[in-house]
Amino acid sequence: MAPTIINITPGGYAANCYLVIKGTDAVLIDCTARAPDVQEALAEQGATLRGILLTHAHFDHMLTLDAVKREANVPVYLAAGDKDLPADGEKNAHTVFFGTPRSYPAPDVLFGDGETLSFGELALVSMLTPGHTRGSALFLCEGAAFTGDTIFAAGYGRFDLYGGDGAALVSSLERIATLPRDTVIYPGHGPHAELGAALDNLF
Repeated sequence: MAPTIINITPGGYAANCYLVIKGTDAVLIDCTARAPDVQEALAEQGATLRGILLTHAHFDHMLTLDAVKREANVPVYLAAGDKDLPADGEKNAHTVFFGTPRSYPAPDVLFGDGETLSFGELALVSMLTPGHTRGSALFLCEGAAFTGDTIFAAGYGRFDLYGGDGAALVSSLERIATLPRDTVIYPGHGPHAELGAALDNLF
């Protein structure tokens, strides 16, 4: 049986917040929904949160990380390339947009490329996709790809913030293009889509 995927909305700044569930095991991909909403969704599904996975460490994908982590007492996973961003408002872009510093909880687990992240019945494979940030990553799970701000249903992420790199982003998009075209992408903003259709909007 394929995992259940729930987008807990509305997330702040139109950032998606995905609850991925298989059996009674769940992970949260990006953390923008209010802690009570996360707990309510878990209760409705009869699932327990096992971890929080961040596609990258810009502030709009960590908005409620403090509260959700405190409530659920689970580890936070982040690619090693973004490990310094949560603590630094300039690097996580909060200061850039609002002029004030803002820090978020440090990751508990740093992952690299091609790692299998297992949570009971649920398993996701990491793919590093630098360009939007140095540590941008997507998570592959049984025909689904959680792509953060690297690729959207109708576009791709910006690369003018800290750690952004246009050439690296192009390379990441080319790598993503090697995945099956019927992979369903769940991006950091906007609707989900089949990868093939999203790629046709780019190339």
